[in-house]
Amino acid sequence: MCLATVYKESDDTVICRNVSKIIVDDDTVIIRDIMGEETTVEGKILMVDLANSIVKLRCD
Repeated sequence: MCLATVYKESDDTVICRNVSKIIVDDDTVIIRDIMGEETTVEGKILMVDLANSIVKLRCD
């Protein structure tokens, strides 16, 4: 299984680790980890690096 870490683009702060699912609804990004915990962030996905399991978000 390939899990991702989601970072805030402005300062590389970790928003969530062990991410298994990301849902995008307009300017809302819902991040779910392997334990089923959800984090909702207002922003946009800037970059997804599947080889290194990195996702960067621009948060409002």
